[in-house]
Amino acid sequence: MSRWKQLPAELHPHVHQLIVRLRRLKDRSELSTRQLAARTGYSAKSWQRYLSGRALPPREAVEAMARIGAEDPTRLLALHEIAAQRWAEGRTAPTDAPEDRTATPAAPAEQQPYRRHLRVAVTAGAVVTVLSVSAALLLAVRLTEARAQLARDRGDAVATAPATVSESLVPVIYTCRLEQRDGRWYAGLSRTTDILLSNTQIGLEVAEAQCLLHRAGAAPGEIDGIFGPKTRRAVERMQKQNGLIVNGVVDPPTWQALREADPK
Repeated sequence: MSRWKQLPAELHPHVHQLIVRLRRLKDRSELSTRQLAARTGYSAKSWQRYLSGRALPPREAVEAMARIGAEDPTRLLALHEIAAQRWAEGRTAPTDAPEDRTATPAAPAEQQPYRRHLRVAVTAGAVVTVLSVSAALLLAVRLTEARAQLARDRGDAVATAPATVSESLVPVIYTCRLEQRDGRWYAGLSRTTDILLSNTQIGLEVAEAQCLLHRAGAAPGEIDGIFGPKTRRAVERMQKQNGLIVNGVVDPPTWQALREADPK
């Protein structure tokens, strides 16, 4: 895996998350920036700026990277929409208009408080609009993820348990699609081998670890993508069985043991 430089600290978390996802896809493709440029139509220098956080990649570049990394672009593009908005907000700065000495004289004193109140109201309205749009985009991302997972689970004829989604789209029961590739086991939810997982974390990586724990004989309970007490105890049992440091955290050595062809 490439050794990436640390991203700028001033990046918004949504922009940071998008760039990290793109870096993972590049690592998975094992392409250089020049090869990536040949495959996507965006120059190597452009990709260097995108992946270092110095420029926001356009939607088409994100979609091209998703295709190269063999990933469904729906979630990545939804994340890009939020990141693009955050990127624009972070670079919007008010500019002072030059003083016009021929302009209309200042308004009478009794009109100035009214104008100040009007400016405050307009600013507050703009803030409310931005927050509303952000909330709507975040809801759209989560709705897209839940619908995509539900569609995959319903179409899987060998699913061990059907995906269940309540009216609020929570909880989700993930399906383990175990398969062996190059001497390693995968459950079809994540191909990571180094992401650290611990208490209170959620997501596809947690569900992947839960599937592999179940296969290794350390059942973590439901495959719900939530790292809770049952999952932690299952991790500790598996670590003890494999002679690993028992810390209840899914670290790189634990991932390696989980993905081995022959379970301990």
